[in-house]
This record gives sequence, C-alpha cells and structure tokens, in this order.
Amino acid sequence: MKKNKINRDYLINIISRKIRLLRSEYNFSQDKMSEVLGISKKTLIQIEKERSVASWTLVMAVCGLFRESEILKMTLGSDPIELVEAVIFDSVSVPKSITGGGKLFWKAIETSGKFKIQKNILSSHYRIIDGNEKRWYSSFEKEFIVEQFKQLLKGSDNYEEEIE
Repeated sequence: MKKNKINRDYLINIISRKIRLLRSEYNFSQDKMSEVLGISKKTLIQIEKERSVASWTLVMAVCGLFRESEILKMTLGSDPIELVEAVIFDSVSVPKSITGGGKLFWKAIETSGKFKIQKNILSSHYRIIDGNEKRWYSSFEKEFIVEQFKQLLKGSDNYEEEIE
C-alpha cells in the first residue's frame, strides 16, 4: 500500500477548488478562462461553484498552463507539473530541470557532494537536486530516491557541469 498523501483524486479536488482563484489571478473572465481551458462556460461555472470537479485531463491542462501561478505553487508547494509527474509515474527521472531550489516548501533530507535529497513539506514527495538547483529525480518512493542518490554520488566524478 502506498503512503502517498497526494494522489490523482486529491489533485482533482484541490485544483477544482482553485480554478476560480486562478482565473482571478490571471484576470480572466469566465468566457476567456473557459476558452483557454477548452471547456464550456457552463462547465467552468459548475466547477467554480463546487457543484462538480474538473476531469483529470483538465487538471493536467491547468497545471501545465498555469505552472507559474503563485496560487498553485503555494497550494501544492511545488511546480505543479513536477507533482503531476510524480503522481502519474510514481518515480520521475528527468535530469536537468531547473527548480527554485526549494527554499520555501522543501526540507533537506540529505546532502552529499553536489547533490541533495529534499522532501516537500506539503505533498511529501522527494526529489534530488544538484548544486545548480536542477532536478534529477522526483518520487513519492523514498527508497527509489535514496537508490538514485547513491548512484549519482557514485557517478559524480563524471558530473562535469560546474556549479555556478
């Protein structure tokens, strides 16, 4: 049994409840927001009034389109796409994605050499970043992250990129 605190249903519910705030953050009318999301205005109103929830496809679209939203970042404590990837794939291996460095929502678990393991304090997922704050792996599975961390440390002599 997985210990994930965040799963697909959670994301659907939390994003559905934030759509009106997102619309306001971007100063979109209901017409504009429904056009951007590819849904009817009636569907948007139903979601905003919490009479229905967004589909999983709509949630992924919202996370992608509004990934720089302060509301989403504050709600999820992470890049929305990184979190969606972690939910979908359990463990994500995407070297070189630049992060914000985890100053606000991330707790350092272990640091060694050029790499560190961090845990998100809201979602409880893990990631490995390097000294340039580039993400190498993300996962809800701590064991996966620890194993990848060990592998990165073994191969860190081959890690040529200079830390700025």
